[in-house]
Amino acid sequence: MADITLTAAPILGLDLTLGANTLRERDDLALVSVATPQGGEDALAKALKAGFKLAMPEPTRSTQAGDTHAIRTAADQMLLVFPHDGPDANTMVQGKLKGAGYTTDQTDVWVVIEASGPDTLAALERLCPLDLHDSAFPVGASARTVMEHMGAMILRMDADRFLLLSASSSAGSFAHALETSYKNVI
Repeated sequence: MADITLTAAPILGLDLTLGANTLRERDDLALVSVATPQGGEDALAKALKAGFKLAMPEPTRSTQAGDTHAIRTAADQMLLVFPHDGPDANTMVQGKLKGAGYTTDQTDVWVVIEASGPDTLAALERLCPLDLHDSAFPVGASARTVMEHMGAMILRMDADRFLLLSASSSAGSFAHALETSYKNVI
């Protein structure tokens, strides 16, 4: 029997320039969900700090250390987003947390698109019901929302740079909606 090696491939391969803006799939990022065990908030916060140098994110916020983000997704859950190459992201997170949280690899579940440029806010406002202006959604803010008709998560990285996450099963429709929105505001 022949040896077969499976190699991960980008979901979309998206890398678009639209005027002075870019839409780029971030297939270099791993996504690992971390749930807090009952009564384990303090232990998880300490493990997160020791393993990743991250503070526990508050609701609707994220924390960052280097290229690693912790995004609060529910009262007892967060999503770790970090550069990682290979299928062992969950094992790596488990090792760093030393059993202080329940983990699940979510990398293949979501498509991650980085949207940036001077027209980004205007393009996202057409798709997203959230107030994304600086005062209501500052750098580091995150939220679960709906964009177009699809579930999404949004993280503000800089004034005109966002990470957008949506289900990989509807990635093509999500990217199409983003591209169309940019074209309508440029």
